[in-house]
Amino acid sequence: MQTPAIESATKGEPDLGDPIVAAWESIRASLRRDCGARTFDGWLRPIALGGFDAASGALRLQLPSQFMADWVQTHFAERLALAWKAKLPQVKQIRIGVGPAAPRTAAVVEIPAPREEAPPEPKGLYSVALEPRYRFENFVVGKANEVAFSAAQTLATSDKVAFNPLFIHGGTGRGKTHLLHAIGHEFHRQRPRAKIIYMSAEKFTVEFLAALRANETFKFKQQLRSADLLMIDDVQFIAGKESTQEEFFHTMNEIISAGRRFVISSDRAPQDLDGLEPRILSRLSWGLVADINAADLELRLNIITKKLEALPDVTVPDDVVMFLAKRISSNVRELEGALNRIAAYAAMQNRTIDLDFVGEVLANILRANQRRISIDEIQTRVSDHYRIRKAEMTSARRAREVARPRQVAMYLSKQLTPRSLPEIGRRFGGRDHTTVIHAVKQIEKLRAQDAELDADIRLLTRQLES
Repeated sequence: MQTPAIESATKGEPDLGDPIVAAWESIRASLRRDCGARTFDGWLRPIALGGFDAASGALRLQLPSQFMADWVQTHFAERLALAWKAKLPQVKQIRIGVGPAAPRTAAVVEIPAPREEAPPEPKGLYSVALEPRYRFENFVVGKANEVAFSAAQTLATSDKVAFNPLFIHGGTGRGKTHLLHAIGHEFHRQRPRAKIIYMSAEKFTVEFLAALRANETFKFKQQLRSADLLMIDDVQFIAGKESTQEEFFHTMNEIISAGRRFVISSDRAPQDLDGLEPRILSRLSWGLVADINAADLELRLNIITKKLEALPDVTVPDDVVMFLAKRISSNVRELEGALNRIAAYAAMQNRTIDLDFVGEVLANILRANQRRISIDEIQTRVSDHYRIRKAEMTSARRAREVARPRQVAMYLSKQLTPRSLPEIGRRFGGRDHTTVIHAVKQIEKLRAQDAELDADIRLLTRQLES
């Protein structure tokens, strides 16, 4: 039975004798000290205590709007859960939502508090770590990600799939983790009693080594290999870890051989994952490999539009939307973060959102994006365009099919980055700066003679600058 709700600070002064209220006052003081006055006043001070359910140990924290609730959930959920556990162990979980005045349709996000003891074996969804916001319906699809999106939906919804595992790769902030969580949510919706495990490769490593130390590897193996759907995020983190790779390989084999589903994400394609055993790379390549490229201008515009639909109280003019889509092209996560920052500062300072305001608030982000094109990105883009392995950019091979793309990448590195010739040479396998000079002159000469090569370089430049 739920105890009476603690009175919100917006309705009256709470009773400071209440242990929950007293703990909250202490937590608030620590947050203000650790986070600084500006962050605390803008985001954490508005939090009000809601109801506490003594039976489940669930405490509700309320904010004035869904936007603020989402922001606090994203940035402070784990810290708040740890703080409550330290101050008041009977608070076993927190729920971050909006206050009573907010629309009744607003979602409430539940964050389990960290637990030292092992959780009971679940009857249905195993992993409570799935992010509630990451679902198929709010994933914005474009040419850059449509193959990965379609494959993810197929794996989550179909009774039988022609591929297993599904390997999704792409740079930081392009939506890989979003798709993994979306697969988990949809798989669970259609199969409520299925056992689903989502974990990062880093967590896989930590928990496996802990099981080794505790002599509980059988329990660890049994837990993972009984999953109906196993998802491992950022698999590149197990590179070079021999014992972890051994366990990963056998877990993957067990899952796939049993006809259960396995999903992996990485920042690179399988063939570019240095430090992984060949048998793992071979097994990963058996399934479907789907990449997520950098979002083009159209997709970035659609992402901003979708984000603004969730912020009905925020008015952003069309010229600002276009400005953001053009200027912040590095990754989707940074684009969404910039939009959140604009909305937050406009609300706190009671300012109208226009180009001058955006330039002021996002000055550092805009400067960073102006110099964001990297040699690594150029190497990746050129390798994909000419269908060669990225490793060839630093190899000693001189065959024409790899030497010409390598020269193109050196040329673009000179044209699109501020890096010096010696530094460019080092990034291409430790080559001398004279090699870079030769490559630049050679490509300049060929562009005047070869219309196809000139078109390739124009296309690559547009893609890198878009």
